[in-house]
Amino acid sequence: MKTIKKYINVSVFLITVALFAQNKQPNIIYIMSDDHAAQAIGAYGGELATLNPTPNIDKLASEGMLFKNAFCNNAICTPSRASIISGQYPQTNGVLDLDMALDTNKQYLPIELKKLGYSTAIIGKWHLKNEPVNFDYYKVLPSQGKYFNPTFLEKGKGEWPKNISKSTGHSSDVITDLAINYLEGVDKSKPFFLMHHYKAPHDMFEFAPRYEDYLKNTEIPEPASMYNQPYWGSEGTRGKNDSLINYIGTSISPRNTNANKHSNYSKYFFEDLEVDDKTKTHLAYQKYLKDYLRCVKGVDDNLGRLFDYLKKEGLWENTVIIYTGDQGMMLGQHDLIDKRWIYDEAMQMPFIVHYPKMIKERKTTDLLINNTDYAPTMIELAGGKTPKYMQGKSFIKTLKGKSENKWRTATYYRYWMHIIHHYVPAHFGLRTKDYKLVFYYGKHYLDEEEFEGHYWKKSYEGVNRETPHSWEFYDLKNDPKELHNRYNDPAYKTIIEELKVELKKQREELNETDKEYPQIQKIVDEHWND
Repeated sequence: MKTIKKYINVSVFLITVALFAQNKQPNIIYIMSDDHAAQAIGAYGGELATLNPTPNIDKLASEGMLFKNAFCNNAICTPSRASIISGQYPQTNGVLDLDMALDTNKQYLPIELKKLGYSTAIIGKWHLKNEPVNFDYYKVLPSQGKYFNPTFLEKGKGEWPKNISKSTGHSSDVITDLAINYLEGVDKSKPFFLMHHYKAPHDMFEFAPRYEDYLKNTEIPEPASMYNQPYWGSEGTRGKNDSLINYIGTSISPRNTNANKHSNYSKYFFEDLEVDDKTKTHLAYQKYLKDYLRCVKGVDDNLGRLFDYLKKEGLWENTVIIYTGDQGMMLGQHDLIDKRWIYDEAMQMPFIVHYPKMIKERKTTDLLINNTDYAPTMIELAGGKTPKYMQGKSFIKTLKGKSENKWRTATYYRYWMHIIHHYVPAHFGLRTKDYKLVFYYGKHYLDEEEFEGHYWKKSYEGVNRETPHSWEFYDLKNDPKELHNRYNDPAYKTIIEELKVELKKQREELNETDKEYPQIQKIVDEHWND
């Protein structure tokens, strides 16, 4: 009898241990590079995939879930990061552009995870201006930070922003070293949450010297739209009768010399070379892409180091690993560079989730997600519930192989920084799985008398001027590269009307109207039915 009781007790104990292990909260490592476009990841396919730029990220995707339709709501660093950490759209979290700081009380993601028992840390690029006070530990780059020998602001080293800590080496190497050092010392008796943020491959693409010969003798595939796209765009992006093609949008080609000079990309443009413009464009593109991809290669190699460490330390199986970028990047498509635009190359975010206990290998999904959904999903992966104050939604059911209930059919986008930096006109729009509708309202949200004190007041010609107001519509099923604006095509009249209804609805539901900016609302009202 005693033997039976002993056997039963041992069995109950073993079952309890097994259930505990099964239900144990996972560690979460959220890895984000800066401006790493999905098109520059092999697992996403595309013209650059043949170069094999990201074998470690590709392997992560092959063992996890790849999201084909992940998008940001504002393709610029600070607003996108604010939406990620707050789970809110810009007018709710208060960060519309690069000039604004996220309030410390809206650093919601670490706040919520700490409630669930997690230790929290962020290492690398922060770019939300205020101190990341709600993390247990931080070691972050000040503003953009430096590629080489970066300085950091570190918790416990003094008062922000004087808490400086120096380092030696390339930022991608240093940030990976810091993350591994943190993981070696973190309290393993409770789950940890680490935001591991690279500076690369943000411009100006300063790669580690060991990558100097990478792709040296390789011809990078070039997008055809860099040279010819007669049906793309509208007056808002080209001007009437193409009158603004030398003004709007920093370019690979020599067409926009004004914007290109302001953007500090002069090393790419071969202006003094006595060759035709097509040759200059080709040379500029090859150098631009090779430098960018050399930075990408540095990120991928360092992730290989990080992944090896996690496997060696027995952390691989019970750690959710997310890989993403804060937005995409125009890499010559439409003869444009940088991000900011609503076109897919800039708006799309790579998003890969690896978690062996939940996700089967080689899964892909076309669920339409955006950066406000990331915090809710991580909170629910940690065992919590999405807070009501968050506007994003958890897609944990998708990760579990189930269907989501009442999911969005369109995602909202808005770029606010009219003309500043890369001469991109202000615009908003909507993307569904099959279509995209865009309105270029072309005006800065501040009145001109409020420009005083802003660094960009005199640096960028035309911030105070409106650019043409126009609509664009793309049929993504038949035109995935967005080459033909079909807004005035009668065949799409009904679809466009339906999208406008949805666009208006989302602007109201998401607190993204222009009730605080009547000068913009007037433009919207006047041109809604153009």
